[in-house]
Amino acid sequence: MDAVAAAFEAQPREGFLPRLARPRAGHDGPIQIGRGQTNSQPRTVADMLRLLDVRPGQRVLDVGAGSGWTTALLAHLTGPEGEVVGVELEPSLVRFGSANLARTGQVWASIRQAEPGVLGWPAGAPYHRVLVSAEPTSLPQELVDQLAGDGVMVIPVAGTMLRVTNPGARVTSHGGYRFVPLR
Repeated sequence: MDAVAAAFEAQPREGFLPRLARPRAGHDGPIQIGRGQTNSQPRTVADMLRLLDVRPGQRVLDVGAGSGWTTALLAHLTGPEGEVVGVELEPSLVRFGSANLARTGQVWASIRQAEPGVLGWPAGAPYHRVLVSAEPTSLPQELVDQLAGDGVMVIPVAGTMLRVTNPGARVTSHGGYRFVPLR
């Protein structure tokens, strides 16, 4: 079993969905979690995590943490030697995601309230890996600037999944995807 599959097994999606949506946890599609946001399609999340190639001990930023599921998956991949900072703009989802994440016991991961008009969590930069689960219309330099010298970011931009590697912000494309807008 690869590391991503092991993370999915350790952090089942069901525990990160609103109670009434939990029976649909096995559905391979996005599920509404409130405030116009979704818990992403599992196959898409797995694709993104494999592109991100998180290693134990890394510092990771999770932009658009929502329900906390991707934050928990990332924390499983980094292990307790690592650190995962999730950021979410919607206050009710910060509370929901933080409560879900707390039940995992992964104290090296947290979800913080994003500041309006600020992308990511620049105060904690640089990050070895950045996962973005919302879609901007163009690649945000503000997030690229938060990557460590050998960092990797996976982000959907204008319908295409991009893998951005530092140094030099080298960009490769990895298929078409749809996400909620990055605000």
